[in-house]
Amino acid sequence: MTLSATEVEQLKHAPATEEILPVVRVRWSPRSFSDRAVSSADLRKVFEAARWAPSSFNEQPWRFILGLRNTDAYQKIGSALAPFNQQWALKAPVLILGAAKTHFSHDNKPNGFHIFDLGAASAFITLQAAELGISTHQMAGYDKDVAREALQIPDEFDLGSIMALGYQGEPSSLTNEQMLKQEISPRTRKPLSEIILSAWGEPAKLD
Repeated sequence: MTLSATEVEQLKHAPATEEILPVVRVRWSPRSFSDRAVSSADLRKVFEAARWAPSSFNEQPWRFILGLRNTDAYQKIGSALAPFNQQWALKAPVLILGAAKTHFSHDNKPNGFHIFDLGAASAFITLQAAELGISTHQMAGYDKDVAREALQIPDEFDLGSIMALGYQGEPSSLTNEQMLKQEISPRTRKPLSEIILSAWGEPAKLD
C-alpha cells in the first residue's frame, strides 16, 4: 500500500540542519498532479515573483510561454516532452516553457548569464508557488527543436526547462514503478562540506 498525498507531502519536508525559510523546506517536485485548476490570480502571483528575480544589468531576459490545459499552447508544449515525461506531466493543469534572450538589449552584446538569470526567475516561481500550496516540477527532458518550431520562438532566445505546475495528486496515480519509488522517497541533498569550498576540493569552515 502506497502513501497518501498528505503523507508524502510531510515526508518530503527537508530535514534542514539550520533554520531556513519554511517555503524552502516544503518545496519539492512531485510527478503526481491532481485535476484541480490553478486560478488566474495565483498564476499572476507566481509570475509576479519571477518578475522581481535578479538579472545581469537588470536585463530580465526571461520569457515564459504559459500553457493552460485545453489550449493550443499547452498542446504544443506537451508535444515536445519526452515520452517518459508525457506519462505524468500531461496531468498537470499548467505547462510553462522558459526562454531567455541571448543578447543584451542596451548594446546587443552577448549575455553570458541569460540562462542563469532564467533559472533564477524559475526558482522564484517554484518558491512562490510552494508558498501558495501549488506544486512545480521542472523538466529538461524535451525536444527543443520541436518546441521552438511549434511555438515559433526566435533564434535569439535559448530555451530553458519546461515546468509542470498544479496541485499535488495521489501517488497511486503513478503507474510507473520508478516514478512511484521516487515520489514516496525522502529528499536528500549533498552536505554543505561538499558544495561550499574555501579552495577547490577544500571544504570551507562555516563555524
